[in-house]
Amino acid sequence: MQKVGHFRLELDHGGIAQLLRSQPIADECEAAASRIAAAAGDGFEVRGPRYTGQRAAYSVYAATQGAKVAEATDKALTTAVQSCRA
Repeated sequence: MQKVGHFRLELDHGGIAQLLRSQPIADECEAAASRIAAAAGDGFEVRGPRYTGQRAAYSVYAATQGAKVAEATDKALTTAVQSCRA
Protein backbone atom coordinates (compact mmCIF):
# COMPACT_ATOMS: atom_id res chain seq x y z
CA MET A 1 0.00 0.00 0.00
CA GLN A 2 1.38 3.36 -1.02
CA LYS A 3 1.42 6.17 1.51
CA VAL A 4 -0.29 9.20 -0.02
CA GLY A 5 0.57 11.77 2.59
CA HIS A 6 0.25 12.67 6.20
CA PHE A 7 -1.01 15.46 8.34
CA ARG A 8 -0.91 16.50 11.94
CA LEU A 9 -4.09 17.29 13.80
CA GLU A 10 -3.82 19.44 16.89
CA LEU A 11 -6.94 19.99 18.95
CA ASP A 12 -7.61 23.20 20.80
CA HIS A 13 -8.93 21.65 24.00
CA GLY A 14 -9.76 25.02 25.52
CA GLY A 15 -11.72 25.97 22.41
CA ILE A 16 -13.58 22.67 22.42
CA ALA A 17 -14.49 23.14 26.08
CA GLN A 18 -15.68 26.67 25.33
CA LEU A 19 -17.80 25.38 22.43
CA LEU A 20 -19.37 22.64 24.55
CA ARG A 21 -20.35 25.21 27.19
CA SER A 22 -21.66 27.71 24.62
CA GLN A 23 -25.27 28.85 24.48
CA PRO A 24 -25.96 27.46 20.97
CA ILE A 25 -24.90 23.98 22.10
CA ALA A 26 -26.94 24.30 25.31
CA ASP A 27 -29.94 25.41 23.23
CA GLU A 28 -29.62 22.36 20.98
CA CYS A 29 -29.37 20.06 24.00
CA GLU A 30 -32.47 21.66 25.52
CA ALA A 31 -34.35 21.27 22.22
CA ALA A 32 -33.44 17.58 22.05
CA ALA A 33 -34.54 17.05 25.66
CA SER A 34 -37.82 18.85 24.91
CA ARG A 35 -38.46 16.59 21.91
CA ILE A 36 -37.86 13.55 24.08
CA ALA A 37 -40.19 14.82 26.84
CA ALA A 38 -42.93 15.58 24.28
CA ALA A 39 -42.57 12.16 22.67
CA ALA A 40 -42.69 10.44 26.06
CA GLY A 41 -46.04 12.04 26.89
CA ASP A 42 -47.73 13.81 29.76
CA GLY A 43 -45.87 14.07 33.03
CA PHE A 44 -42.34 14.03 31.61
CA GLU A 45 -40.35 17.21 32.15
CA VAL A 46 -36.97 18.67 31.22
CA ARG A 47 -34.48 19.59 33.92
CA GLY A 48 -31.38 21.66 33.32
CA PRO A 49 -29.04 22.99 32.35
CA ARG A 50 -26.39 21.70 34.61
CA TYR A 51 -22.78 21.63 33.68
CA THR A 52 -21.08 18.27 33.95
CA GLY A 53 -17.38 18.66 33.47
CA GLN A 54 -17.10 20.88 30.46
CA ARG A 55 -20.52 20.61 28.86
CA ALA A 56 -24.15 21.59 29.33
CA ALA A 57 -26.53 18.75 30.14
CA TYR A 58 -30.29 18.45 30.30
CA SER A 59 -32.27 15.52 31.58
CA VAL A 60 -35.81 14.31 31.09
CA TYR A 61 -37.55 12.74 34.04
CA ALA A 62 -40.92 11.37 35.06
CA ALA A 63 -42.37 14.19 37.16
CA THR A 64 -45.75 12.60 37.91
CA GLN A 65 -46.91 9.23 39.17
CA GLY A 66 -48.62 8.60 35.83
CA ALA A 67 -45.37 9.21 33.96
CA LYS A 68 -43.53 6.85 36.31
CA VAL A 69 -46.12 4.16 35.62
CA ALA A 70 -45.89 4.81 31.86
CA GLU A 71 -42.12 4.31 32.00
CA ALA A 72 -42.35 1.24 34.21
CA THR A 73 -45.02 -0.51 32.14
CA ASP A 74 -44.57 0.81 28.59
CA LYS A 75 -41.00 2.19 28.59
CA ALA A 76 -42.42 5.54 27.41
CA LEU A 77 -39.26 7.53 28.13
CA THR A 78 -36.89 4.83 26.96
CA THR A 79 -38.73 4.65 23.63
CA ALA A 80 -38.94 8.45 23.31
CA VAL A 81 -35.15 8.81 23.36
CA GLN A 82 -35.23 7.67 19.73
CA SER A 83 -37.14 10.87 18.83
CA CYS A 84 -34.05 13.04 19.24
CA ARG A 85 -32.02 11.10 16.70
CA ALA A 86 -31.79 12.53 13.24
